[in-house]
Amino acid sequence: MLRNKERLLTLLLISPSVLAIAVFVYGFIGWTARVSVSRWRGLLPDYTFVGLANFARIFGSHRFQINMWNITVFTVLFIAGCLLLGLLLAILLDQRPRREGIFRSIYLFPMAISFIVTGVVWRWLLNPATVIDRLTGLNLLFHEAGLGFLVNVWHMHPRFGMAAIALAGVWQMSGFTMALYLAGMRSIPEPLLEAARVDGADKVQIYRRIIIPLLRPITLSAVVILGHISLKLFDLVMAISAEGGKGFSVDVPAMNMWFTTFRAMRFGQGAALAMFLLLLVSVLAVPYLIYSIRKEAQL
Repeated sequence: MLRNKERLLTLLLISPSVLAIAVFVYGFIGWTARVSVSRWRGLLPDYTFVGLANFARIFGSHRFQINMWNITVFTVLFIAGCLLLGLLLAILLDQRPRREGIFRSIYLFPMAISFIVTGVVWRWLLNPATVIDRLTGLNLLFHEAGLGFLVNVWHMHPRFGMAAIALAGVWQMSGFTMALYLAGMRSIPEPLLEAARVDGADKVQIYRRIIIPLLRPITLSAVVILGHISLKLFDLVMAISAEGGKGFSVDVPAMNMWFTTFRAMRFGQGAALAMFLLLLVSVLAVPYLIYSIRKEAQL
């Protein structure tokens, strides 16, 4: 009797959350899927079924092809930069320097702010002005340091604009990977490292042969999390470039979805883009979740 009451109380406690998730997550996903196969254009709903016509239209557009190239460039640079810089910072902190807590807080601070705030700050730092009396941010710093050849238009560059956006993303999220790697390093048994030292291994060999290989599960987790963030990228690019750059140079699928839906009022195509992004993120996240669940079941 007591067990049944506890079970009923548990169900009552979690039922509001389950109901909210069912309606506001899965319910709206289902509604978006329905809109994605409709002819809805303009303010008045039009649920006329058109099959996959909206998907074919967006996949065949030149803008969408630029979007996919841009998000691929950003994802590669963003993940690689965060992993390398985060690992370097973790190795430095693993040496247990004085005031380690201060350095750890400084490295983690960018993660405490949102991408929109990061975008506003880096929009000033990446000011594309190249005229001497209008230089600000990094361009002014390079000019004053005698490195005028590094002055450029940053995110306005037609080819390397996404690299500038990735720079801002790496600045914000490298502290996250640093925390993951540092936690992993501190969890490695000390007797294992001591045995390597007794065998004559120096610090470089210990990190190369022992510590870094043992951090592979953490690297996998970081790649999935960072990849999930990068594929949904919207606010950072929106804050820095506002309109996606000249010729869609820094335009990404999420921005395309927003402009298609709320500027062009093509709700069917916007929903199709939204469903595509959901599937894109699922391809990355679902296999990792299945792998994690199976691994936990084996323990």
